[in-house]
Amino acid sequence: MASYATNDRKLRILHVLRAPLGGLFRHVVDLAREQAARGHEVGMVTDSITGGDRAAETLAELAPILRLGVTRVPMRRNPHVSDLRVFAHVSARIKACSPDVVHGHGSKGGFFARAPGLLPFSANCARAYTPHGGSFNYKPGSLINHLYMSTEAALARATDIFLFESAFIGGRYEAMVGYDKPLRRVVLNGIAESETVPVVADAGAADFLYVGELRSAKGIDTLLDALKSVSQRVGRKSRAVLVGSGPDEAALHAHAERLGIADCVEMPGAMPARQAFPKGRILVVPSRAESLPYIVIEAAGARVPMIATNVGGIPEIFGPFADRLIPCDDPEILARAMIAALELPPAELDARAGEIAGFVGDHFTIANMVDSVSAGYREALAARAAPARAIAARPKSSQIGE
Repeated sequence: MASYATNDRKLRILHVLRAPLGGLFRHVVDLAREQAARGHEVGMVTDSITGGDRAAETLAELAPILRLGVTRVPMRRNPHVSDLRVFAHVSARIKACSPDVVHGHGSKGGFFARAPGLLPFSANCARAYTPHGGSFNYKPGSLINHLYMSTEAALARATDIFLFESAFIGGRYEAMVGYDKPLRRVVLNGIAESETVPVVADAGAADFLYVGELRSAKGIDTLLDALKSVSQRVGRKSRAVLVGSGPDEAALHAHAERLGIADCVEMPGAMPARQAFPKGRILVVPSRAESLPYIVIEAAGARVPMIATNVGGIPEIFGPFADRLIPCDDPEILARAMIAALELPPAELDARAGEIAGFVGDHFTIANMVDSVSAGYREALAARAAPARAIAARPKSSQIGE
């Protein structure tokens, strides 16, 4: 047990998450890939319903380097009777893999990673948890918020360490659930050095670009409202490209139709961020709720000019430039910011993007992310080993009759 506290011991790590898509999936993939590259034995359990071909391709690419394997099982977003099957599957994987650490990501992944630890005779492994927004975005005081926060409080007893991806989500947890004994640290998401190479907009790029899921929490309807206002004020049709997929795609099409700007809005579907960036001159992130969105980090690294809302962990990404952020859910303020960006000379727009890129390049790296996660694991393992070490260190005479 004493070796758990050392920095050179290779670990057996099992990651558990629900949906293999979006920033959460990217975080786990980057983490698992780098951990495997550092010599750790890594495995993954994820949902088999979502993700489509892109998830299947990513997992197939990862499989050869994940020595503890990749398994998929149907996981529902909301509580469902099928959760019993998933619980049994994850419990079986923990027993088969004998991991040192089980790391749950997001509300559902965190539940399945930690709930087995509440049972008698559970596996003697450290359990880490990284919330990614999700259940913490429901309205405080609502019935569903109470249900999820009560569950979080129960699961805290089986949590050895919290690895928050932003100070914001750590604060939400403290306010809604509170802490008892578990260790906690903030681990910022990171990007690779290759993602800090600037991306240049195409010659025929649209004025504005959105990249991400097409759902209400992202505030894309606000962007469409603002886009109509921008076109009216600048005296020409201003175009936007919305890259992504999600449950609100049809509703957004209909909203653009009602506004009379459908011919100004293109929706080419989902694609990698760096492939999407050249399609627009200015990225707009109109989110209503976020934790620590990768798209903002990726855009900053690529020196893409950006307008973003002051929600969640976005101010942490902007750092000393957080005063440039705007309120969410206000089409008028967003329209003014969009017009101001259009009127800035290209050199000044690029200089402002470069300032944020410098801050992100210094603080949001994959190496820093993995170093901090590894340190967290070892803190948790050392804490679990401490009682056994204390007993072993006591004089033998004091242990007689215990």
